[in-house]
Amino acid sequence: MDRGGSRTQPPRDAAGGSVTDSESLLTTPLDALHKELGGRMVPFAGYSMPVQYPAGIMTEHLHCRASAALFDVSHMGQAELVGEGAAAALEKLTPADVQALKPGRQRYGLLMNPAGGIVDDFMVANLGDRLFLVVNASRKHVDLPLIESVLPTGVKLKPLPDRALIALQGPGVAALVPTSLTFMGIGEIEIAGIKVLASRSGYTGEDGLEISVPDGQAEALAKALLAMPGVMPAGLGARDSLRLEAGLCLYGNDLDETTSPVEAALTWSMGKRRRMDWDFVGADVVRDHLDNGVKRLRVGIRPEGRQPVRAHSAIQKDGVAIGEVTSGGFGPSVGAPVAMGYVARDAAADGTALDLIVRDRPLPGRIAPMPFQPHRYAR
Repeated sequence: MDRGGSRTQPPRDAAGGSVTDSESLLTTPLDALHKELGGRMVPFAGYSMPVQYPAGIMTEHLHCRASAALFDVSHMGQAELVGEGAAAALEKLTPADVQALKPGRQRYGLLMNPAGGIVDDFMVANLGDRLFLVVNASRKHVDLPLIESVLPTGVKLKPLPDRALIALQGPGVAALVPTSLTFMGIGEIEIAGIKVLASRSGYTGEDGLEISVPDGQAEALAKALLAMPGVMPAGLGARDSLRLEAGLCLYGNDLDETTSPVEAALTWSMGKRRRMDWDFVGADVVRDHLDNGVKRLRVGIRPEGRQPVRAHSAIQKDGVAIGEVTSGGFGPSVGAPVAMGYVARDAAADGTALDLIVRDRPLPGRIAPMPFQPHRYAR
């Protein structure tokens, strides 16, 4: 998804390394529009993407919380699963209850490996005659072959590289694009005369829509949305600070193939039936973690003062290392630095005092509940 913050740092790939080979970068269908709008383009997950526009990350972030912001997320991977038994086949790789998903509904899921680690987090929707998938840009080259490897005869995976994805987020969206969709609902609607597939979901903690549109119509749609009152373009930096305030994970930072759903505090994404059958890849490890506990847990962290704490900063308690920050930055809506990371289980209680090591100096902080900014989804 996104990498940024109030003080912009170079975006990083899923392995944590900076992506700098500009000659091989891909572009989205909105590339020309980003440049026309003054977007500062940076490499991210193999794409040239806008990290911010002239208004700046702080302004874009606060505008999304107050009104409506438009994000280009066309770098994400879109695909369809078609054929009888598609939901059951996908459940071989995920503890999400895909078969119980009703037409017109979408849910969050995790793709798993045999070690109980998370290959990726993704969205899956039931469109009636097919499943619609959205996976992370940095992982689609891994996810799609993995899904294809478990499909039975008669079920086909169809990547959708000819579709763009636009996120319109904020409390003003409902008035600008009226829809009968409720939170996590999905369906075909028309916006500015363009037929699109829209889901009432997002990565900001706000109400909003994620809109899949044929790439040839993406720029016209984006311009129509930007022409609506109160809509501002926003880049990767604001998207990252918004999701961090909302307590949402970023793959490659907060989730990876060595992290289980239990450690990541994502057991809520595992269906009740799936936790009875235990028939997905990595189920034995996940079941053991649920039954016997884990050594570390993902937690929210509130540093004291105004100094942001970045990813990979060590976490100590009484001079002993107990974990590491995985995401951190300044929360413009909170008006203070916020972070999340993994700490030893016995130090994971809310209010626990700890030290965050910034430039070899301890910075005091405390474990804090997430989200840092209340969610405002349209339930």
